[in-house]
Amino acid sequence: MTKNQPLPLLNNLTPSQFLAEYWQKKPLLIKNAIPNFTGLLSPEELAGLACEDDVQARIVQKKADKWLVKNGPFNDADFSKLPNKDWTLLVQSVNHYLPEATALLNQFDFIPKARLDDLMVSYAPDGGGVGAHVDSYDVFLLQGSGRRNWKISSQTDLSLIEGAPLKILKNFVSEQEWVLESGDMLYLPPQIAHWGVAVGDNCMTYSIGFRAPKTQELMDEFLSYLQDNLTLKNTQNLLYSDPDLQLANHPAKIDELMVSKVSTMLQKINWDNNHVADFLGKYLTEPKPDVFFEPARKLSLPKFMSQLQQKTLMLNLKSQMLFTDNGFYLNGEKLTIPDNLIACMQDLANQRYLNVSSQTNDIQIQLANALYDSYLAGYIGFD
Repeated sequence: MTKNQPLPLLNNLTPSQFLAEYWQKKPLLIKNAIPNFTGLLSPEELAGLACEDDVQARIVQKKADKWLVKNGPFNDADFSKLPNKDWTLLVQSVNHYLPEATALLNQFDFIPKARLDDLMVSYAPDGGGVGAHVDSYDVFLLQGSGRRNWKISSQTDLSLIEGAPLKILKNFVSEQEWVLESGDMLYLPPQIAHWGVAVGDNCMTYSIGFRAPKTQELMDEFLSYLQDNLTLKNTQNLLYSDPDLQLANHPAKIDELMVSKVSTMLQKINWDNNHVADFLGKYLTEPKPDVFFEPARKLSLPKFMSQLQQKTLMLNLKSQMLFTDNGFYLNGEKLTIPDNLIACMQDLANQRYLNVSSQTNDIQIQLANALYDSYLAGYIGFD
């Protein structure tokens, strides 16, 4: 993809035009964004995923004037009890379980993978939806099978329905409205109020979400990172000292002199962009709490090397791999990579697969040594 190549996915805008004019600025409706797209899985397959123990899934139902939410995993009885309308099934991180999702997400590579959250897929019969709400992240809403009516608003009234199990807007006022059909897509920046309702049965929507961490979350995580990773040179053994201590009128008071001295000590804590880059590499690739990896079938290093020479290396669907100018990160861990492997590792991170059959034997050996532990952990495997 080049910056000057118009994409049907973006209403024939170039990626640079989309980023300049729409990204985090205003909504964009794209008719027939992916021609002939009817989805990646059937309603039955989505329901099957929702029955798995390690899959995050919810059923949201509107009953009379009340909203109800039930969390998975589900079973056949849960679905058999549902009415013919006014409910929706939502399944998170479908890209962790569906190989075809990688190809879909790759179409959004004009946005850094560091911002990608997941692919959520929803199914709803007629009238199904989750109510009017706002999101704190960017999202592309791609219609699979069926049709969905979308209403959006730039309203500033974000008051919520009291007692509802979801953050549903109390006073939603629609400003624009469309019905999306198979292959149509709607881009929404953060804080745009929206309400999607299934029109007819068999409505499936694919939500490609991009994370936007809150400042407080970044601060908390970065302070934790500093605690684990930052050593103050030449100061770790220095003790608090006060040879100029004066007689105190109030023994229980923390006086200004102590506050000033401790403030000076704490000011020795500092960091640079390398620390921030390392933090982001670990933080942005750290698996979510519900993500687990199965250790790989035990292979000796020579057998792993043999497989590497013959097959395509693949990232596990649940794995996240990113890199900075100074390192590669896989599932929260920094990898030790020789300089001559940088190009190969960048390809693996960018494409999520790597074929090394054309590489020299020396490169293949170094790759095997560098990635063997990641293979054993289940982070990577073979096609």
